[in-house]
Amino acid sequence: MGRASVAGRRRRLKCPPVLEGLPGGLAVCINSPVPQDALVNPLDNPFYYLVNFRYVLAWLGERYADVLGTDERAFIECFTTLPEPSQALLVRLVMRKGSLYRASKLAYPEIGDIAQAAAPLLALGWLCDNGPVSLQELFGVLGKAEVQRCFCASGVRAGQRKAEQLAQLLPLYPEAQPFKAWCPGLDVLYRVTLRPLCDRLRLMFFGNLYQGWSQFVLADLGLQRFEQVAFEPQSRALASRGDVDAAIALHQAREALEQGAALEDLTARLATVRTDNPWLDQRREKLIYLVGQHCERQGWWVQAEQHYRTCRYPGARWRLLRVLERSGRVAEAWALWQHANAAPESPAEAQALPRALPRLQRALGLPPQRARRAPGPQRLDLCLPRGGSVEAAVCQALAEDGAPVLYLENALFNSLFGLLCWPAIFAALPGAFFHPFQHAPADLHQPGFHSRRQALFEACLAELDDGQYRTSIRERFASKYGLASPFVFWGALSEPLLDLALACIPAQHLKLCFARLLEDPKANRAGLPDLVQFWPAEGRYRMIEVKGPGDRLQDNQLRWMAYFAEHGLPVQVCHVTWQAGALA
Repeated sequence: MGRASVAGRRRRLKCPPVLEGLPGGLAVCINSPVPQDALVNPLDNPFYYLVNFRYVLAWLGERYADVLGTDERAFIECFTTLPEPSQALLVRLVMRKGSLYRASKLAYPEIGDIAQAAAPLLALGWLCDNGPVSLQELFGVLGKAEVQRCFCASGVRAGQRKAEQLAQLLPLYPEAQPFKAWCPGLDVLYRVTLRPLCDRLRLMFFGNLYQGWSQFVLADLGLQRFEQVAFEPQSRALASRGDVDAAIALHQAREALEQGAALEDLTARLATVRTDNPWLDQRREKLIYLVGQHCERQGWWVQAEQHYRTCRYPGARWRLLRVLERSGRVAEAWALWQHANAAPESPAEAQALPRALPRLQRALGLPPQRARRAPGPQRLDLCLPRGGSVEAAVCQALAEDGAPVLYLENALFNSLFGLLCWPAIFAALPGAFFHPFQHAPADLHQPGFHSRRQALFEACLAELDDGQYRTSIRERFASKYGLASPFVFWGALSEPLLDLALACIPAQHLKLCFARLLEDPKANRAGLPDLVQFWPAEGRYRMIEVKGPGDRLQDNQLRWMAYFAEHGLPVQVCHVTWQAGALA
């Protein structure tokens, strides 16, 4: 993007709630040197994107020298010898979507003459301007009026939609041909031939293909800042060429699933991926689980069973039980239910199993057995005048002098946990951090997240026993403010809120909540009550979940409520009805 469009992006970008009000500053915080022109007002440099790309190449050359292939090493070495406009043009095109670009649509003031910048790239074969272009690809780069001009002799009419025009022309033009043959004299069309290679480089840098080069722009704009982590060689997520190939294969399989590929194709793709990398193995297991879900939604019970039986991803056993039940194999479902009920793999499974019990008993003709009902939370009923959100109405109704009610939902306990346990969360363990744009460790949602850091978390939580936690939380609020975190909601925090929370919530209650967060960070970061009321003069608090008319507790909320009830934490569910005749 040019300088003008960068300024436009400054105006258009809407900062996420957790980042609102962040101080500006450089987001790229790493231990290796960063080019000086990337450190001071990076967007004032018209080649800021080229500086970032060079930085990626230097990073990869330093940390992945043993993983880079011959073609990738040759690209990195050759790229540095190109004229700067040619380097910039290639990076501009690589950062854009697709692979085909019309010269007339490329206008970058800092690059200047596009044809002159493209010449060295064409000579290297990194760009191509005379290769075959299919009719479908052609329609992607031509406007509707241009289609009509180029194919008027083939019966294309002005009133047709482009999809209709394409369907009409496909039987007439089944073969691909150069752009100049399709549209003589219209334009020059460039194809980037390096897309797969650049995607591999991006994968090695980010550890995935979901983050794009625009991540740098968000960092340059000061919208995202990251913790400094020691990047050791053993912290790489992709430690070998085989890991890179496996990661690409998994990404392509996931894309094929999302695009509705045939089951045989998906199964064949998964069968080719073999890896002893724990991080990639977990990704593979998740993909097997997703394919099983796809089969289940289609009613393909045999195929769904095959995928769930071999899957080690959390939740696969419960899905297998449901497949057996729904396909009429109730005796097998009952045997699996008994096995799972003896040792549930998670609180979510423990919650789901009692719900299946009556169905299975009826289907097998067994005498009904009542499942033990978990104690419910205390109920609070309010009839309020309608106006605004239901949470805001309850806040206003319950607030007292000296006892504020705040709408914090998942922000408070997650943030306190994130601040106290910051050293454990951002510990530089192998496979946890592998690039400077990570807001969370790569294994955050993997089963071993806690156990790999157990001693570190124990040291952090021990501060709740000796009182040091208040000082640590306050110090990290000041020193880490604005750094991306999977737990800390910066936009919801303030020093007065920390003072209220630390004065009113007992350390033991925090420890109980933090322990449950560590059981399953992915599931348990959500489901916490909407409101918290503080009585600072009395050093107490209560949590309040708000439910409007017709609303009910969700499963993750029910699990939190059962946990609070078991451990005696103060919580209520406030059921709201609206006063008759009240206006919105």
